[in-house]
Amino acid sequence: MIPISPLRGAFSGRTLPDMADSLAARRFILQLARALHQHGTPANRLEAALTSAARQLGLKAEFFSTPTSIMVGIGDVEQQHVHLLRVEPGEPNLGQLARLGEVTRRVVEGEIAPSEGLALIDAMDREPPVYAPWLVVLAFVLASAAVACFLRVRAGDVVIASFLGLITAAVSLSTGRFESTRHITEPLAAFVVTTIAFAFDGVMRTGNGFLTSLAGLVILMPGLTFTVALSELSTRHLASGTARMSGALVTFLGLGFGLALGAKTGVVLEHILREQLPAAAQWSWTTPLPAWTEWAALLVAPLAFTVLLNGPPRDAPLIVLACAAAYLTSKFAGATYGEELGAFLGALVVSAGSNVFARIKRRVAMVTQVPGLLILVPGSVGFRSVQSLLGQEVETGIQTGFRVAIIGISLAAGMLAGNVVTRATNRIRV
Repeated sequence: MIPISPLRGAFSGRTLPDMADSLAARRFILQLARALHQHGTPANRLEAALTSAARQLGLKAEFFSTPTSIMVGIGDVEQQHVHLLRVEPGEPNLGQLARLGEVTRRVVEGEIAPSEGLALIDAMDREPPVYAPWLVVLAFVLASAAVACFLRVRAGDVVIASFLGLITAAVSLSTGRFESTRHITEPLAAFVVTTIAFAFDGVMRTGNGFLTSLAGLVILMPGLTFTVALSELSTRHLASGTARMSGALVTFLGLGFGLALGAKTGVVLEHILREQLPAAAQWSWTTPLPAWTEWAALLVAPLAFTVLLNGPPRDAPLIVLACAAAYLTSKFAGATYGEELGAFLGALVVSAGSNVFARIKRRVAMVTQVPGLLILVPGSVGFRSVQSLLGQEVETGIQTGFRVAIIGISLAAGMLAGNVVTRATNRIRV
């Protein structure tokens, strides 16, 4: 969230359309719209941010966002110029969103001209990634290990989950390089990961093959997309919310298909591995996890999310704090009042806290809000629902799917309640 004060400095006392750089202001708004969309801004935040920025620059503009396009109308209705921007849906890039927020603030407050802001936005696309590839791979591994600790599996399962995170990273990074293979990332990763998970589970006999598969695939789970879609629907952004919800459902189905196929293949490999591993090794890997591993995971997971979401390194302590607040609130409130209310309160705490932080520090709320929500989203429950449906357990699958919807609605309601509590709707938010 970026609080915007009235125009001052270079643009004080006059409206931008009367100035020579009116065209630069229009180009700035268009490029800002494209950049915010590409870096994962939800429709409700995107349109609110652009509307506020355009108004502060003296432009009359209307915006309509979907997951694959943005329509921008600038000018009076009878003489409006409409621009169609075709964009690919992107994952949240917290570092770029933070920088976009800073550039927007400087432009609308008159510290720099729109043309300078436009140049800064264009320069962002040419900059190298903040984190090295090896660090991204390590973040995949640590995120999977941390989620395995949250799921309270055995010690050997954590090792396997870490290895599965490495496999997921290899599949995701290799398929993501080419347009022809990008769309098979989820089912391919789910097949490979589940095959390995169930093969080792058959050897160790812990019964945690599904949980280690989930931990290994956690980064690909569309739980955050599902929650964002519900928040868009709740704010009457029906086109974007419906499209995003459909995308999350397709991703769930792709993961479920890979899960079903990998589980059957893993049983075949189980017999081969059981003959190779000695009984002593099998027993030692089934040691229960000590209680402190959950708290260690609560530190490791936010740091991994920071890297995977390209969060600013300086904000890593705040991201850890936001994730810890969300997780602990959801855990203790859920144990007392039920997981639905726990999810609501966790989302409320992280949303309100992020908005307050953004208002005080003049920063972007999503930097701490997205990781905090990511640790709450019901991806594991949705994964289990798809697994039940593919196993022809229709009644169980529907019941679990309904549970996913209730938890998702609770998270969306918590996000909206946090915005209301902090009066964030009266400020520009990205």
